[in-house]
Amino acid sequence: MELRIYLFDKLVSDAQKLRTDVFINEQGFKNEFDEIDDRATHVIIYDKNIPIATGRLYTNDGENFIIGRVCVAKDYRDKHLGKRVISALEEDARKMGGKAVSISAQCRVQGFYEKLGYTATDDLHDDEGCPHVTMIKSLR
Repeated sequence: MELRIYLFDKLVSDAQKLRTDVFINEQGFKNEFDEIDDRATHVIIYDKNIPIATGRLYTNDGENFIIGRVCVAKDYRDKHLGKRVISALEEDARKMGGKAVSISAQCRVQGFYEKLGYTATDDLHDDEGCPHVTMIKSLR
């Protein structure tokens, strides 16, 4: 693999396609895109010129950041790309003065985020029939 990581200040078509493939076509979500996409930072990892992983980062208060919409193309899973997406977004949050990050994680991947230093809260919730848990991590 020949990986390159890029940050964008808007939702670009490569990230939109990845999210459509994974969240809509593969997992069956319907409400994938929202107004947050217009104000979020989006990361995309490319293998040569092929977009293979993405995620987004935003804040409501300038200190606490929210990571979301993290996904990896099916053919590129189990190559630690999700970790690289999270690391790039956490680094961007630190550069902007972030103190903490949170994520609404699908419960089935809670262990992945725990390995990256996230702690589950008591906030269990449903998103389009899929159980999620809010998880947090200090950036200090």
